[in-house]
Amino acid sequence: MPAPNLVTAELTLTGRITTASNATFLGSIGGTAVVYKPIAGEHPLWDFPNGFLAHREVAAYLVSQVFGWNVVPHTWLRDGPLGHGMVQLWQEQDPDQNAVNLAATDHVPETGWKHIFEGRDENGRMVTLIHEDSPALRRMAVFDVVVNNADRKGDHILAMIDGRRHGVDHGLTFHSEDKLRTVLWGWLGDALSADELDGVDRVSAGLHGELGRNLADLLSAEEITSLAARCARLRLAGRFPAPSGEMSAVPWPLF
Repeated sequence: MPAPNLVTAELTLTGRITTASNATFLGSIGGTAVVYKPIAGEHPLWDFPNGFLAHREVAAYLVSQVFGWNVVPHTWLRDGPLGHGMVQLWQEQDPDQNAVNLAATDHVPETGWKHIFEGRDENGRMVTLIHEDSPALRRMAVFDVVVNNADRKGDHILAMIDGRRHGVDHGLTFHSEDKLRTVLWGWLGDALSADELDGVDRVSAGLHGELGRNLADLLSAEEITSLAARCARLRLAGRFPAPSGEMSAVPWPLF
């Protein structure tokens, strides 16, 4: 749970993130910078018609906590100037780092990066979607499989100065059908590490305890059952999955 003052102290709006598809504001609670997404400003997609996106954001944080990898910044529900909504601690990312990038195909780094696919930019030049090959990003990819993230864009990955990688914008998660859309396909088919398998096991076990009880206030019973099934399938396979179904395997836009 967040500190009591972060729940009860006044939330003051300081700006708006105009590039977001849903109403998203910058705010301050007693000098602590936060992101605030009121439920009243949500515009759910046609394939996510049920429940609140804010609830899914908080559910993603709770699962992240049980994984123990600090993928999602501290996220909670509270009232604000525009009503009840999701609040998340603001993260100051390093402007000189990009965990995901589009590189000219003839200048793609040979080491340290995973190549996803090639295409042409608006000027007809060949470019390649790449992401870094790091333990932090692997953990985020595992997390995305478990929460069924349908919108892991490149800009939803915050590269921090100290090497940490935070994932944000988790409103399109936990669908009962397979909706995985992500730019993090670099480890497709690779075996999960012991640490990654242990994380999946912690989430599976948590669904029978406190995590399951907390998620029951945020997700439907069908969504929680599907979450448990994804954990079981991933644990049995022991490998990063391949895309499935006919829909795009990557979000659009990519960033």
